[in-house]
Amino acid sequence: MSVVLVTGGGRGIGRGIALRLARDGHDIALVDVNAEGIESVAAEVREIGAKATTFVTDVGDRDQVFAAVDHAHEALGGFDVIINNAGIAQVAPIDDVRPADVAKIWSVNVDGVLWGIQAAAAKFQALGQSGKIINASSIAGHDGFALLGVYSATKFAVRALTQAAAKEYAAHGITVNAYCPGVVGTDMWVDIDKRFAELTGAAEGETYDKYVGGIALGRAQTPEDVAAFVSYLAGPDSDYMTGQAVLIDGGLVYR
Repeated sequence: MSVVLVTGGGRGIGRGIALRLARDGHDIALVDVNAEGIESVAAEVREIGAKATTFVTDVGDRDQVFAAVDHAHEALGGFDVIINNAGIAQVAPIDDVRPADVAKIWSVNVDGVLWGIQAAAAKFQALGQSGKIINASSIAGHDGFALLGVYSATKFAVRALTQAAAKEYAAHGITVNAYCPGVVGTDMWVDIDKRFAELTGAAEGETYDKYVGGIALGRAQTPEDVAAFVSYLAGPDSDYMTGQAVLIDGGLVYR
């Protein structure tokens, strides 16, 4: 069994990824700023039959991320994959964005990924082994969306980090890829929809329905849809793939 660390593992896509990878036979280290969420998911992982451990971490803090990786290795007896999944959304017109807004979302969505890349690569190299780094980008990392300008910028940045890290770590046998979800039926999209309603006057649910209506496969995405692709990235079938940020959105953004 391999050991996988999932940041933002307490709910939504992170929970879906953790449960799928546990079913695949991986042991799971769950990292989140919310202790209650990851403890609940850890119980679900153990019910599946995999080992689980938890570590409360602000992914924007480099030292905490390195400590989380050390904890995963010590608690589960190995370290093979990191899923830099933690992220937050921010809906605002560009005119309204202020330094504190940028600092907050950048800390989680970009710094958190960067520290996760560094910590995982350092651990893989210290152990003298290959490994996999998997980052959360978005359809907003391929298209900039109105009222999601800074959020989109963070997700474009994740794509850049993914490409650069893939080139830097390839010689060490470390692959780096990203997954780019679309409109996922999670609490994050509930919050995005409410904020769009406040800014545009749309009824609650209208923005969500508009975006879902543009999906070729005709339905909103589930965390399980995302987790199925992450399962591929975390497994041996993706060993020859690196530096990619793949759209998994049901047919909404095309590249």
